Amino acid sequence: MILFPAIDLKEGRCVRLRQGDMAQATVFNDDPAAQARAFAQEGFDWLHVVDLDGAFAGRPANADAIRRILGASKLALQLGGGIRDLATVEAWLERGVRRVVLGTAAVRDPAFVKAAARKFPGQVAVGIDARDGRVAVEGWAATSDLEVEALARRFEDSGVCALIHTDIARDGMLAGLDLEATLALAETVDIPVIASGGLASMEDIGRLAEPRCARLAGAIVGRALYDGRIDARAALALLRTKVTPPAG
Repeated sequence: MILFPAIDLKEGRCVRLRQGDMAQATVFNDDPAAQARAFAQEGFDWLHVVDLDGAFAGRPANADAIRRILGASKLALQLGGGIRDLATVEAWLERGVRRVVLGTAAVRDPAFVKAAARKFPGQVAVGIDARDGRVAVEGWAATSDLEVEALARRFEDSGVCALIHTDIARDGMLAGLDLEATLALAETVDIPVIASGGLASMEDIGRLAEPRCARLAGAIVGRALYDGRIDARAALALLRTKVTPPAG
């Protein structure tokens, strides 16, 4: 299981939101590149980056900060926010992004997402941001009529390499992961699922280390990592040693 530390970018700085509300942003670091280096030193292999301004604008808005992050460490970078066309996907992958995450586009333009997944196998993930079982879009500013599982099934056998399931109500609230909903999604589709939203403590890490969670591809951690509720090295060690594949 991959544990992804999160860098959310707002006006070039590392922030964490509460329930996706841009008005409730806490700045944790003015230097995203330095934050990426710190995560690398703690032993992480991947980094999850979201261009928050880009998600609202519908186009990349923190490109300079992302380029600095890419140059700061050798972490594999998973990037979402404001990626709405094939040219933008290709540009980020050419710059060294390992995987792009498409969210609003998955709802508004599924044909584009499938085309991107075919053209860049293993490098296109879909972000499913859930509010009361429905999919949120436009940086979580709007909620569609589409149910989470229906969106997930839309991309079966399309080449999408992962689904990132975020519980908006829990995101940034330190409320704990909604593992039941995430595991239910993982049982619905064959696409690997990454848990996101609310990871709050080493107790949550322990839950992720249970055998039943071996079906998950990973989890994203944000605020709890920044404020010290989770010890990065201890969490990585636990997940690397305790998670075993389910029987059969």
